[in-house]
Amino acid sequence: MPRGTNSQGNNYSTPGGTNSNTGGSYHYSNSNGSYYYANDNGSTYYNSGSGHSSYTSSGGRTSSSSGKK
Repeated sequence: MPRGTNSQGNNYSTPGGTNSNTGGSYHYSNSNGSYYYANDNGSTYYNSGSGHSSYTSSGGRTSSSSGKK
């Protein structure tokens, strides 16, 4: 599984989606505490690390939530 740190100091792994360990999925853990998943089925998930999250389904439907956890 390729892993590393990009020029912005963000860690990544690929494949690394939430629903697959194969294919083109990837996962970023960012230096600001946020994280992002892109999955093989086209869905994405982002969490700001401070209570805001956003999910986009493979069909393009987006849902989000905000607030302190």
